[in-house]
Amino acid sequence: MTAAQGFAIPILVLCLGHVFSNAVRTIPAVAVDVLTRDLGISAEVLAQLTGVFPAAFAAVMIPVGVALDRLGVQRTALGLLTVAGSGAVLAALATSPWMMFVAQVVLGAGCSGMLMCPITYAARVLSQQRFAMWSGIVQAVGNSGMLLSASPLALLIEASGWRAGYLACAGLAALAIAGIALLVPHDPPAQPARRSLWGDVKATVAMIGRPHIRGVVAFVFASFAAVLGLRGLWGGPWLMEVKGLPRVEAGNLLLACAVALTIGPAVAGILMRRTGRARLLMAGSHYVCAAFILLIVAGGPGGVLSVALGLPMLPAAWDLVLLVAFGLVISCQVIGFTLVRAAVPPEEAGRALSAANLSFFLGAAVMQAASGVAAAWGGVPAALLTFAAGLVICTTLFLLMQPRRAAG
Repeated sequence: MTAAQGFAIPILVLCLGHVFSNAVRTIPAVAVDVLTRDLGISAEVLAQLTGVFPAAFAAVMIPVGVALDRLGVQRTALGLLTVAGSGAVLAALATSPWMMFVAQVVLGAGCSGMLMCPITYAARVLSQQRFAMWSGIVQAVGNSGMLLSASPLALLIEASGWRAGYLACAGLAALAIAGIALLVPHDPPAQPARRSLWGDVKATVAMIGRPHIRGVVAFVFASFAAVLGLRGLWGGPWLMEVKGLPRVEAGNLLLACAVALTIGPAVAGILMRRTGRARLLMAGSHYVCAAFILLIVAGGPGGVLSVALGLPMLPAAWDLVLLVAFGLVISCQVIGFTLVRAAVPPEEAGRALSAANLSFFLGAAVMQAASGVAAAWGGVPAALLTFAAGLVICTTLFLLMQPRRAAG
C-alpha cells in the first residue's frame, strides 16, 4: 500500500456511510406520490414527517462530536451505521405515518456522523492544505448517493415500490459496515479524556460561539437545507405535480442535479486551494443559488417569466439547466469545513466540525418544517421560495459575523 493509499482508502471507505445518508434521505423526492398514497397523508404532512430526519440528526450531533474525539472514528462509524441501517429497514416496513416518523428519527440519528466520520479522519491525518481539497472529495463521493436516489431508485420504485428503495439502502449500510470493519484502522482517541462527558458536551457547544466558527454556523444553517429542499423533497413534486413530468423523466432531471452536486464539492475544494478566497466563494455561491431558485419558480405555471414570455410555463430544459447550475454552485458550502478546521487544533477537530454540522442539519430541520407550512399556504412554489429566503438571510449573517481577517 502506498503512502497515498494509506489515508485515501480509509477516507473513501468511510464515505460509503455518507453515500448511504444521501441516498436514503432523498428517496421521498422521487416517491412522494406513492408514499403519500400508501401512508394516507398529504405531501405537506410528508414534509413534516421527513423533517424529523434532520431534527434527529441535529439532536445527536454534539454527542457524535464527543464520540469522535473520545472513541475514535472507526468505532463511532460502525455504531452509527448499525443504527442507520436499522432505520432503513424500519422505513421499508412502515404502514402508518407514526411508523414512518419513528423510522425517520432512527435514520436521522444514525446518519448524524456519516459526513463527520470521513471529514474528521481527514482532518487528523492530513495537512490543512490537503484537507481543503479532500474535504471537497469527501463531499463529492458522499453526494454520489444522490445519484442512486434519482433515476436508479426511480426505476426501482416504479418497478417494485418505495419499500424496495429503503431495503436497497439497508443493503448499502451493511456493505459500508463490512468495509469500515475491514479497511479502516482502529484509531485511538485524539487525546485522553481530561474532562467529564458533560464537560466535553459543554465545550463542544461553546465552540459555536468562537469568532472564526460562529459565522460558518450561521452560513450553513440554510446551506444544506436548500439542497435537501430542492433536490431531496420539493424537487420531485415541482417536476411531477407542477410541471407535469412523469416519474422517470423527473428522476432524470434530479439525476443531473445530483451529478452536479457530486462534481461540485471537488471543484470547490480545488478553487479554495488555489484562490484562498473562502468568504467570496461561499457568500457569492449562496446568493447566486437563491437567484436560481427564484428563476425556477418564475418559470412555472403563472410565473413571472412564463407570463412575460406568453407561455403556460417554461419547458423542462429550463429546470434542467437551473438544477445543474444550482448543484454546481451550492457545493461551495464545503469550504465552511475548511474554515472550521483552520480554527482549531487537530485534537478538537471532531467536536468543532460536529458543532458546525449541527447547524447544517438543524437548519435543514427548521427550514423543511417551514417549507411545509409555506406549501400549505402557497403550494410547492412557496415551499421553494422559503429556501431562497433562507440562503439570503444566512449568507448575510455570515458576512456580518465572520472576522475580517478570516481567509478570503
